[in-house]
Amino acid sequence: MDQWNGSTALITGASSGIGAEFATVLAQRQCNLVLVARREDRLRELATRIEGEYGVRVQVVSADLSLPSEVDRLAQTLAASGTPIDVLVNNAGFATHGTFSEQDATRMNNEIAVNVAAVVALTRALVPGMVSRGRGAVVNIASTAAFQPIPFMAVYGATKAFVLSFTEALWGELEGSGVDALALCPGATDTEFFDVAGESASVGKRQTTSQVVETAMRALDQRRRPPSVVSGCANRWSSRLPRVLPRRATIRVTRNLVGAR
Repeated sequence: MDQWNGSTALITGASSGIGAEFATVLAQRQCNLVLVARREDRLRELATRIEGEYGVRVQVVSADLSLPSEVDRLAQTLAASGTPIDVLVNNAGFATHGTFSEQDATRMNNEIAVNVAAVVALTRALVPGMVSRGRGAVVNIASTAAFQPIPFMAVYGATKAFVLSFTEALWGELEGSGVDALALCPGATDTEFFDVAGESASVGKRQTTSQVVETAMRALDQRRRPPSVVSGCANRWSSRLPRVLPRRATIRVTRNLVGAR
């Protein structure tokens, strides 16, 4: 996307981590913002800081994206506001670490709802407007977990594989329309993610949120924009291993790295 100044970006999971970093970076480029997360107090703190530092407009919407009714309400709120969304950052998501057969079924369903269903619903709600205007960008946060099955994080890995495939397919459909689609694939990142998933889910050295978002912005600033990008040199190398290793070996390696510890 060539023009950021004066655009409006919607960011889910914006109260902390990668989402909050996207909000700051896009505000630096003079994007107005719609920030979405469950924790309204955190959103308002972020909005106040960003408005004071960068002089952009910031709207705060508290929503639990694990609930389809809340996703629908968000879409209706956006439609009623009359403000076109030029940039969608689907960042909200979480993981659960542990043996699949012992995990809580409701939590797994919520994980799928946030990581997959909400991503599809918001993309479907906003992309037609972008296409009709001939400009826009969708950034979906996938993960290096998308490149291979993840024993003990089976649902999370599957949801991120979906996000990667979905976004790259969308890139193929939107090519030439003026609308970009990018799957951002970070590895372990220094966020609150592991407070939810558990420290035992952490593998390798963590990147900063600044490094991850910088990777996405560099990709979007390119003349020939890629359908996906992996953040971090070590992560790029590890994401290629499943292409050359036998499938059983790949699964065993990830099982040993991520397994219940």
